[in-house]
Amino acid sequence: MKQLIFTSALVLLFCAATMAQHISGSVTDKAGKALDGATVSLIKAKDKAFVKLEVSKLGNYEFVAFEADSFLVQVSYTGFELASSPVFFAGKEPVVLAPIRMVEMPAALQTVVVTARKPMVEVKADKTIVNVEGTVNAIGSTGLDLLRKSPGVVVDNDDQLSLNGKTGVQVYIDGKPSPLSAQDLANYLKSLNSAQVEAIELIHNPTAQYEAAGTAGIINIRLKKNKSKGFTGTITAGMSSGHYTRHEQGLSISYRNNRINLFGMYNGTAGSTGMDFNLYRVIRDTAFDQKSKLEFKNRNQSFKAGVDYTLNTKSAIGVLLNGSIATPTLENFTRTPIVGLASSKAVRILNAANINEMDNRNLNTNLWYSYKDTVGRSLLINADHGYYKLQQEQWQPNQYWDAEEKEPIHTINYRMESPTTISIYSLKADYEQALGKGRLGLGGKIGHVNTENIFNQYRGSGDQLNWDSAASSRFNYTETIKALYARYSREMKRYGIQAGLRMEHTSWETELSAKGRESRNYLDFFPTLSLNYTASSNHKLVLAYNRRIDRPVYKDLNPFEYRINEYTFHRGSTNLRPQYSNTISLTHTFKQRFNTSLSYSHISDVIGQVVDTASGTKGFLSKRNLSMQNLVNLNISFPFQYKAYSLYVNLNSYYTQFRASYGEDRSINLNRWASNIMLQNTIRLGKGWNAELSGFYTTPSIWQGSMKAEAIWSMDAGFQKQVMKGKMSIRASVSDLFNTLKFKAQSDFAGQQIWVMGKQETRQFKLSLSYRFGNNKLKTVRQNQGGAEDENKRVQSSGLGN
Repeated sequence: MKQLIFTSALVLLFCAATMAQHISGSVTDKAGKALDGATVSLIKAKDKAFVKLEVSKLGNYEFVAFEADSFLVQVSYTGFELASSPVFFAGKEPVVLAPIRMVEMPAALQTVVVTARKPMVEVKADKTIVNVEGTVNAIGSTGLDLLRKSPGVVVDNDDQLSLNGKTGVQVYIDGKPSPLSAQDLANYLKSLNSAQVEAIELIHNPTAQYEAAGTAGIINIRLKKNKSKGFTGTITAGMSSGHYTRHEQGLSISYRNNRINLFGMYNGTAGSTGMDFNLYRVIRDTAFDQKSKLEFKNRNQSFKAGVDYTLNTKSAIGVLLNGSIATPTLENFTRTPIVGLASSKAVRILNAANINEMDNRNLNTNLWYSYKDTVGRSLLINADHGYYKLQQEQWQPNQYWDAEEKEPIHTINYRMESPTTISIYSLKADYEQALGKGRLGLGGKIGHVNTENIFNQYRGSGDQLNWDSAASSRFNYTETIKALYARYSREMKRYGIQAGLRMEHTSWETELSAKGRESRNYLDFFPTLSLNYTASSNHKLVLAYNRRIDRPVYKDLNPFEYRINEYTFHRGSTNLRPQYSNTISLTHTFKQRFNTSLSYSHISDVIGQVVDTASGTKGFLSKRNLSMQNLVNLNISFPFQYKAYSLYVNLNSYYTQFRASYGEDRSINLNRWASNIMLQNTIRLGKGWNAELSGFYTTPSIWQGSMKAEAIWSMDAGFQKQVMKGKMSIRASVSDLFNTLKFKAQSDFAGQQIWVMGKQETRQFKLSLSYRFGNNKLKTVRQNQGGAEDENKRVQSSGLGN
């Protein structure tokens, strides 16, 4: 903790650095016509370090509040060659640059080398971007590990996500919402190699263009894409070692010229991670002291392949295929003394195991068409199909022993089969054009999801098991969402506005073999509003409002009983309703560095997890609609850079309140102040050496709306060395340096008291090597794009990239 305080003090010590006030200019074509939507980059002249990215508006651009230094401005635009300003010095006085005139691109595009480093974290009014690519402490990590280290994100003991104190996070992969349940999504993220990830976007205030799902916001995981012209490739290999060892390897290749881009990628991961989990449960006059050891054996292969083809300077089409094959096994061995509270002695002992062998396969196909002209009109059409086949086979033996664990009492064994298939179809269109002095966006989407779930349970006292017809069932779920949206934005001298309205009609139907069919449909409207005011070059205010929804995932509607052991299991409910949130926020940006945001959220019908009782002493985990949650959130972030040293600090503090009542002994009344601080320190040591030290601390909080969780913290450290003229990178790091990352929580609900503790194998030594071959010179622009900003928008909305 002292290290956190010391590092925070450094922030205040250096915040008085000299800042440049204002840099402005314009972009035109050869005839002097203003170019709207050009990508303008501010780059340090000395080391080509990337400072800031802007998009020209009616040909004009501006940068404000930077450390005094020498800079140059680079501009890219569809169909034009890269253009740059002369090197200039910006101090306290405003700088007005001469117009940058762009020349149309000839048939043979000349290669230009651009070298720029992105900051570790970029903070914007509506989102925070964590640039994972090239980060030392990200090596050897999984997608779930990366989220755990992201500002404001908390991953609990059940691998459930929350953002800034709120559950209901919608996870996107390359701009597409994931259809997986919480546990299946966690398994996917565990199989996702950090070497595949370029950036993580934490979108706090999504516009109407995004789907309305996600009351806490959206986490978009952007996978890597190659921007180099010609034939290029990267080979990666790495290992992680703790109690177990894991290794990964990958290959990505691409060929790109002026009209076509061919790309492919393969990644493989194999190895194990471990976890200790303790659950102490008291109900009536009996205590259950369950201690578990888990091993997650991960075997995963993923691939991506596609082609982008430029039809002309305005249009392009493409196809993308990606998928994965994962065959992990989760082994859970538990020992549970069953204690009579009157005597404080064990009356019997349950030894149980749960061996879950999984075979998860998915294939996604995307067809897209994009159009963009020089007057700002754009159209993007996406057609998608996704297919998931998830197979689980569980062997769950339970053996009861006497109190001294010498004589067996009886045995009951279970075998469960639960195959699931998910089919997804969607068609989406987004159109944008200038309207008056602003921008108008229109679009729509229709999406259809069908899941088929079978659950067969077999039970018996020996090897001969009989089918349990009462516990077996079939569950089908079909959902169709039709959406239309409109949004308008306009920037004035000091003011700006962005308003949108999204309409979504949802219809779903469930079919349960024991209960028959149930259906529901409803129409919702989701307004968004953002007002910004620039008081001066040092101060900017953004006032925002949005309404969002979280629909129950199919697995939480599924009433199957998934056993952990004889006394603990999970089941869903078809009575689960969507939760809705209304959020208003005020964000202040000082000198484009200090960002302070204050928000209030009211969430109705909150979906939370409770541990209820069944059959007297047995307990089950289930999702319930709590009555409501109120949350006040304060977030402060500060990026700092001085020569070779950079620092990023994010402090998130919130007050949350949960209320629910289900009758006697079944009420929830919890409230708590909680905070999370994240620090990222990076220093360039010279001669290709970089060092990183990062960490986070989360105060006691409320987990899943019903459990009081204790504080957690962790620190990572690592080094990176570039050799062979930058073509090879060698990275080494240690995660959870002090082995402190453990989870503890307790609850008191339905006459049952629970204490839980979980400790994953988080302290690991990690080593990674990557080698780039072929042409590594960047192509300046895509023929069908308007520069990096437009490509990012297209990737976010369509899932493109390689």
